[in-house]
Amino acid sequence: MLDRDTTSHILTAVAEPLSDRLPAIATGLSERIRTEDAAYAALIAPTELRDTILRNLRQTVASMLDRSRDQPIDLSDATWTGRTRAGQGLPLASLQDAYRRGCRLLWEAMIETVAEKDPASLPDLLPCVGDLWDIVDLLIGAVTEAYQAVESERLARDGERRNAVLDVLLGGPGAAFPAGGGAGLIAEASAFLGLPERARYAVAVVRSVTPIAGLPRDRGHPAANGFHILWRIRADHEVGLISLGADPLTEPARLLQEHGVGAGISPVVGSLAELARARWLAEIALQTCAPGADEVVVLDRRLPAALVAAQSDLAERLRTVVLGPVLALPAAERDMLLATVTAWLDADGSAAGAAAVLYCHRNTVLNRLRRIEELTGRSIAEPRAMIELALAVEAARR
Repeated sequence: MLDRDTTSHILTAVAEPLSDRLPAIATGLSERIRTEDAAYAALIAPTELRDTILRNLRQTVASMLDRSRDQPIDLSDATWTGRTRAGQGLPLASLQDAYRRGCRLLWEAMIETVAEKDPASLPDLLPCVGDLWDIVDLLIGAVTEAYQAVESERLARDGERRNAVLDVLLGGPGAAFPAGGGAGLIAEASAFLGLPERARYAVAVVRSVTPIAGLPRDRGHPAANGFHILWRIRADHEVGLISLGADPLTEPARLLQEHGVGAGISPVVGSLAELARARWLAEIALQTCAPGADEVVVLDRRLPAALVAAQSDLAERLRTVVLGPVLALPAAERDMLLATVTAWLDADGSAAGAAAVLYCHRNTVLNRLRRIEELTGRSIAEPRAMIELALAVEAARR
């Protein structure tokens, strides 16, 4: 291994003539980088790039001297460069490549300088290449860490803004305008999320205590003709803004069903301004799900139950007025009659279908239905009475 004193002596001897070469190296490297890397050409001014390269070359030489004297390496310039370039939007790979190219040119300049000033010391210089690359690795590591820290901060800010925008559109906490209002804010949300103000949208509300794995998330851009979901995650549920594209509403419903979640889905709306009301309708649809059941409900397929869910006070009144005598029965008989009429309604008015579910004879079903008619004073053969009875049963089921 090369003696540290020898290394320090060589580096000290060539420091001044090497320093004189660095401006030309920085100028040449900055011109080549801007010619060969479109990102640098578009984002970094020529003078700024040259000055930064020159500063980093000088810092690298100083770091080699510090290393030879067993002193710590100053990484502050590398940290500044990483944060600055991240803020300017320069790709990290471009930044790392510039450091490596600078290292190669610096090593060539060191060899040329020693060859001119003290050729006999060339054999002693060669082992310094290990120190040089170690230092460049440290500098690139500091650059990368600083760059990624800025990216993480930006993503956090973007995430907070994204959530705020979704809250505005979906009528969540902190929403800045009611459904149908705030045209300026809607235009801003449209631009930020990359969604047209007028298109086919829907909202899904998913009952969940953890983020749902495997669902399409808001990364990148939606396919031209496929649906895409942007999620707003909360403690006990998730709200999804569905951009449908050309897909029918059945496609996101099918996907949610495959993941075994309880969810309500709104009808299709035609603009971002209608999403707050769509969210409310999706929540109503979710309320029609049986307690604990992992089913996906599209509102338009369960409108009577949704009507009951949306008007809880009236639903309670309907339940009491229509089913009061049934509810007053002893628990065993009450539950039997309610289970029978529920099974009969679910079987589309088929006594045989209800009997199959209840494991009894169809005549037993008919007898129980007549008992309900007697108690409620409503005939299942009369349309208006049947509507009242069906809605009251739905209210009781809830």
